[in-house]
Amino acid sequence: MKVNLLDFDLQGLTRLCEQWGEKPFRATQLFRWIHQKGAINFEQMSDLAKSLRIQLEQQCDLVALPVVSEHRSTDGTIKWLFDVGAGNAVETVFIPEDDRGTLCVSSQAGCAVGCRFCSTGHQGFSRNLTTGEMVFQLWYAEHFLRREFQPSSATPERMITNVVMMGMGEPLQNYDALLPALRVMLSDHAYGLSRRRVTVSTSGVVPMMDRLAQDCPVALAVSLHAPNDALRSTLVPLNRKYPIAELMQACLRYLDPAPRDYVTFEYCMLDGVNDQPEHAVELIELIRYHGQNLRTGWCKLNLIPFNPFPESGLLRSPKAQVQMFSQKLLHAGVVTTIRKTRGDDIDAACGQLAGEVQDRTGLQQRREQRIERQVLWLPKPVHVNESH
Repeated sequence: MKVNLLDFDLQGLTRLCEQWGEKPFRATQLFRWIHQKGAINFEQMSDLAKSLRIQLEQQCDLVALPVVSEHRSTDGTIKWLFDVGAGNAVETVFIPEDDRGTLCVSSQAGCAVGCRFCSTGHQGFSRNLTTGEMVFQLWYAEHFLRREFQPSSATPERMITNVVMMGMGEPLQNYDALLPALRVMLSDHAYGLSRRRVTVSTSGVVPMMDRLAQDCPVALAVSLHAPNDALRSTLVPLNRKYPIAELMQACLRYLDPAPRDYVTFEYCMLDGVNDQPEHAVELIELIRYHGQNLRTGWCKLNLIPFNPFPESGLLRSPKAQVQMFSQKLLHAGVVTTIRKTRGDDIDAACGQLAGEVQDRTGLQQRREQRIERQVLWLPKPVHVNESH
């Protein structure tokens, strides 16, 4: 069976070449051909020896994911749906801005965390993506965009300047595949992204946050969404395993090796659920308490307008409520931003990525059974005899 070269970071590719008796610089050449030049076959790699190209042809492959669909938003956002086999498809989103191009990458087909406000989590989990499947999303988007926007350039500029692991899935529950993918993104012989420009988003897998801090500290975004355990456990079920106090301590530990001097907290604004003045007060107290021995600005709060989907039973907080919430935090010295929604006309905004997933967890079936049980056990109506 052929090996997929997109599964290897440079260190892994070097070991592979050494097994064939090749010098380490051959791995670097091969790595550049794949990632910097977007080579799609080994015959293109003209500075590699013919014998090596033959060996690559016989033993290796560059596995491309079929593109199921491509959608373009009026704001320039592009969403691709990639087929990852067995009836599963994942989504990748490119968000262009004046000073950057951000790619939102998926790490799993579906998600096992099951956050109440997330369309991906609602459909359950099928499987982890491989390193190659994560890297391919960046490989495809980068070279597609170069061809589209710089077709005549002999030395095209990099189109993707930032990568956020905020697509489908919980990246830290797929850690072994995530780590080499991050190293490919950061390598100067591949995409040359700085650690500050690669962000891993997590719902709070505390042990893996500590591992990431040691193995490959990139920017960290934590899905907080509530200021207390009782509320957060209803929105982010993982909180029952890693409650807020443990999560905050892990965030503080992450600060030392992190490329940025702050951690970003994501907070999805849900009408009447987590957007009230008392929630803002609790958030302020939470941040002050854990940051009492630190400088101000050890964290940033990113308020995210909720993107409703029917099954959630939730509504987006009104703009005035979001502004009030933001002002309360800012007045208390908490660095706060309101995320601008992008790509919502093509269901590419935060929380909307759903792809197509064959749910191995049976989440949807269990949810339907739970609803049926609730209906069956509803008390029967009492009929009052109006004649008395």
